[in-house]
Amino acid sequence: MAKFRKQDALDYHSQGRPGKIEVVPTKPYSSQRDLTLAYSPGVAEPCLDIEKNPEDAYKYTSKGNLVAVISNGTAVLGLGDIGALASKPVMEGKGMLFKIYADIDVFDIEVDTKDIETFITTVKAIAPTFGGINLEDIKAPECFEIERRLKEELDIPLMHDDQHGTAIISSAALINACELAGKKLEDVKLVVNGAGASAISCAKMYEAVGVKRSNITMLDSKGVLSTERDDLDENKKYFARPSKGITTLEDAMKGADVFVGLSKGNVVNADMVRSMADRPVVFALANPDPEISYDTAIAARPDIIMATGRSDHPNQVNNVLGFPFIFRGALDVRATQINEAMKLAAAYAIAQLAKEPVPDDVNLAYDTRNLSFGPTYIIPKPIDSRLISTVAPAVAKAAMESGVARKSITDWEAYKTELNNRLGLDNKLMRGLVTKAKQNPKRVVFAEADTYKILKAAQLVREEGIAKPILLGDKTKIERLIQEHNLDLGDTTVIDPRDASQEENRLRFAEMFFQKRKRRGFTQYESKRVMQDRNYFGAMMVETGMADAMISGLTRRYGVPIKPALQCIGVQEGVNRVAGMYIMSTKQGNFFFADTTMNVDPTAQELVDITVLTAQAVRRFNIVPRIALLSYSNFGSAQGEIPEKVAEAVSILHRDYPGLIVDGEMQGNFALNNDLLKEQFPFSELVGKKVNTLIFPNLASGNISYKLMQELGNAEAIGPVLLGLRKPVHVLQLGSSVREIVNMVTISVVDAQSSKG
Repeated sequence: MAKFRKQDALDYHSQGRPGKIEVVPTKPYSSQRDLTLAYSPGVAEPCLDIEKNPEDAYKYTSKGNLVAVISNGTAVLGLGDIGALASKPVMEGKGMLFKIYADIDVFDIEVDTKDIETFITTVKAIAPTFGGINLEDIKAPECFEIERRLKEELDIPLMHDDQHGTAIISSAALINACELAGKKLEDVKLVVNGAGASAISCAKMYEAVGVKRSNITMLDSKGVLSTERDDLDENKKYFARPSKGITTLEDAMKGADVFVGLSKGNVVNADMVRSMADRPVVFALANPDPEISYDTAIAARPDIIMATGRSDHPNQVNNVLGFPFIFRGALDVRATQINEAMKLAAAYAIAQLAKEPVPDDVNLAYDTRNLSFGPTYIIPKPIDSRLISTVAPAVAKAAMESGVARKSITDWEAYKTELNNRLGLDNKLMRGLVTKAKQNPKRVVFAEADTYKILKAAQLVREEGIAKPILLGDKTKIERLIQEHNLDLGDTTVIDPRDASQEENRLRFAEMFFQKRKRRGFTQYESKRVMQDRNYFGAMMVETGMADAMISGLTRRYGVPIKPALQCIGVQEGVNRVAGMYIMSTKQGNFFFADTTMNVDPTAQELVDITVLTAQAVRRFNIVPRIALLSYSNFGSAQGEIPEKVAEAVSILHRDYPGLIVDGEMQGNFALNNDLLKEQFPFSELVGKKVNTLIFPNLASGNISYKLMQELGNAEAIGPVLLGLRKPVHVLQLGSSVREIVNMVTISVVDAQSSKG
């Protein structure tokens, strides 16, 4: 768990704008007309419509995406009863998590009362404001009564996360842990240490997923909940059982299959763990100190499957895996409640996701190479972006099937796309390309296969059926890396261009290359020599049909692999200059930027060539290019070399390519704001057309723009896509991530599918 000083935490919450959340307007407000519509008198119209039909509140207000996080501060984290006001930083934090994980807006509300009736009355009175309510940090047993009453009396989804959040996540972990341990849920003997709100809820959910109540032994601070005790409330009585001589935690753990700790730190020792059954499952969930430390438990029982509430150990049981997505699904079908079916659906969805291949960005975030379903990975990591599109649909579907949904979802794929878009990235384009690539996977040669990232990417594209990798490099080193990182590349072809076994190919490639370049400075000797270089050898593999595409550039300067590609393969007929394009995936959709990597200061005619190449590439993605040529001038408003050459390029494009939707020269804001363009330049051919392709006047502007978008605009950059070669060779940016490499391989395969060679 990350260490920090007290002052660090105080500074984090206080510096800049105090607190962690803010309210942001979603409508224009710059003009008097805007304000008239936003407030008086325009606001009266939606008010009157809502009066006639209350459901219209979801249409005209933020109600449908607004959750209240409500607490009275009586059980805040491990701090206890610190009061309503002191709980506010926690509630703001919960609101922040709702927003970043599921794009749900939150008002945090701290109710200064310990009286149950006052609290319930307050929540009921403000409930019309919200689409859902998350109760937080309310002590037991009051929380049980509060939740029960409010669920009965309100018609919006409500959940006490302290009770049900841990229950849902730990149930998912329990399902998978027992499967790995070879234990049937109906047979396991389970010990729960703790009998508060969370423990009671967890035990009830374990019962719902298959654990027999008679096999659950629960303990509070006074010992085992037994039928012989007369000090138990109704919630504890539910799990009371004849003691049969079992009175202490030590007694209960002997022969137990599962231990779940929801109590306090360091109450379990190594001997207790040793006394458990074979392949024990231990969830030590007390924070910050678990009931037994991870290292102690692992040392005591090497066959253990263990989870904690901490992020610095495997299998963190973290409520953020559940509540944002449970509420997301409930809100999206306007559920009247969060019922048991929805909670179970969430648990099973989380459990199933842990069995799916893990995205590389998750591996990287946790400084891990190859996460996969097993004893140290029984539940997904909190940052896994797939959670929203996995859990929310499962919850929404359960709401519909159990009859508590007031709105139906029919197109589940479209819904998943919508959910993914909420996280800020529209990856519809890449998903479509992946689908296309899988239909006819091509042979892709990796010129730098002696690196972990390339091998990992090769494994992923092979497993996904995107491509058939061919690995170039030192066989011994490649095999060592595969073994070190527990990669699985099956029977993937590995070729060392320097090896004696490749002598015949080297000679053949050299002769062909010599014939291409003999009047351009290459001798036969030099032709043979360069064929020992993986970039030349790989390019010749593509040229001769031994491979369909090549990927390189991870460890070398951008220009190094381009030169062999140009010399071995050459450009398309009629193409005078290659160009580099980036696909920028943003909240507003996908945009195509060119040239971003190749041409330092193109002429007007070269800008024409770049535009035509880019348009062809965009069409291959089944997208109609709508192109703006950019400058610091709008249609002659400023003089200078740059606007003049851009204007000339546009003139040539209008003359020679009349079917192309293109205009300029124009500034970037006019290109992207069609209302502004229409207002100031109604004659433009781009009026009424959403621009998706931007052509920059020189390399500096293009390169700077895409990198600024990437860092400041939270855009995902896919590329660079090399345009103009006869056959697909794509050059990575130095240090590209595995995700970026996989994206480029996908594009290479799609490129090869349409390549005429």
